[in-house]
Amino acid sequence: MNSQTLISKGSSKKTSGDRGDLASRIFRLREFGIFGILILFVGATTVARPRFLGGQNIRFILIDTTVFALLALGETMVVVSRNVDLSVGSVLGLSAFVSSNLYQQFHHVALVEVFLVGLGIGLVCGALNGLLVTVGKVPSLVVTLATLYIIRGVDVLIVGGGQVVANSLPNSFIEVTSSQLLGVPTVSIVVAVLIGLGAYYMKNFRSGRDLYAIGSNPDAARLVGIATSRRVFNAFLLSGAIAGVTGVIWASYYGTIDSTAGTGYELQVVAAVVVGGVAIFGGSGSVIGAAIGALLLNTINSALYVLGVSAFWDQAIAGFLLLLAISLDRGIFVYLQRTIRRKKVLGGS
Repeated sequence: MNSQTLISKGSSKKTSGDRGDLASRIFRLREFGIFGILILFVGATTVARPRFLGGQNIRFILIDTTVFALLALGETMVVVSRNVDLSVGSVLGLSAFVSSNLYQQFHHVALVEVFLVGLGIGLVCGALNGLLVTVGKVPSLVVTLATLYIIRGVDVLIVGGGQVVANSLPNSFIEVTSSQLLGVPTVSIVVAVLIGLGAYYMKNFRSGRDLYAIGSNPDAARLVGIATSRRVFNAFLLSGAIAGVTGVIWASYYGTIDSTAGTGYELQVVAAVVVGGVAIFGGSGSVIGAAIGALLLNTINSALYVLGVSAFWDQAIAGFLLLLAISLDRGIFVYLQRTIRRKKVLGGS
């Protein structure tokens, strides 16, 4: 092997490392930007309405964020792999009713059994999505849009005109979301730990890093030996399982559950994930960024309420932020492509 070949290989490795570092810096900067917007928004709202930072309102924001951040954890794994799961809201709704309704059917059911039922519902729904995408080779957008309506239809058939009411639920179930530690909802602390573990998994475990490789270039990922179908299936399985467990938490918080539980949540979750820095085209982003996106959207919703602005603006703002985030992702992608081509030309010369 001659010296020119060695130089060429060294230059190639250096360019590849530079590209990775550049992409990493850009997306870290974007996450910090979202956090900065959150701080500014909270500050401006507090100046206008000091009661915005009241203890009760903060707990309300934290619990709402807990639900969406947990859903965003599973959604991030799917989106990073260049897919999407639109069925999470329906899975949450079905899990919320079936799990909480156990208390009306069996008076001595244990709390752990209720969570296991929610988990089981989520696993079945996630496995269905995963099989249709990986084995059936149907685009995830089509699959999960269909299962969104199918699962919601099953929910309506099971619930009918009935509902679970708060006074039929035991205190142990209500305390899942009402208990506090140093003034902070305990469930929010638990979910924050889970978000941290999810971020660690995605960054340090091979199966997590493989999702980024699949999202960046599925064909290249297959060529280097990554079991793409298995990884994507597991991502949908985890997303479904997390949505099922989140349904139990949702039921504990709201108490009254009918067939409309979780309606429209799927779009808010996707918005939180993309606004939080996860590229809709796959291959980049983080679980922590998605959680910050969920916190930002829920803070905006609460601020609008405190300021007396119509709730109809919630979805409009979420939609605007989603379009802005996708446009930003596209701009970053184009910038990186140009940078890569420029470095290749300079390296070749």
